[in-house]
Amino acid sequence: MEILKRICEELSKDEDADLTVLKMSTLSYLTDYFVIATADSNVQMKAMRDRVVDLLKEKKHPILFYDKNTDHDWTIVDAEEIVIHIFTKQAREFYDLESLWSDAQKVDPYEEGEA
Repeated sequence: MEILKRICEELSKDEDADLTVLKMSTLSYLTDYFVIATADSNVQMKAMRDRVVDLLKEKKHPILFYDKNTDHDWTIVDAEEIVIHIFTKQAREFYDLESLWSDAQKVDPYEEGEA
């Protein structure tokens, strides 16, 4: 899926993004993928979110919701079949989505689009 790859490329521009992609389609009817990333600060989180939103708008990909606040430890961009979660390090450890959704398959977004 090309848009998934492009989202991951945008998030990976931040060296410490610690990117994880979970395939949710076999566990949930709500979305196909969770993309989880880490930001070092709220400023970096906003920049990451803005790059993803700009990409989605440029590609005319639907955005159902994105958090416009900049003072939280977790922000979400809901792009229909892909939900992007950007956390501070502390929030990512606290919410631990990877463990919460441990039944979800971790995928390489650069290979996933080939299927």
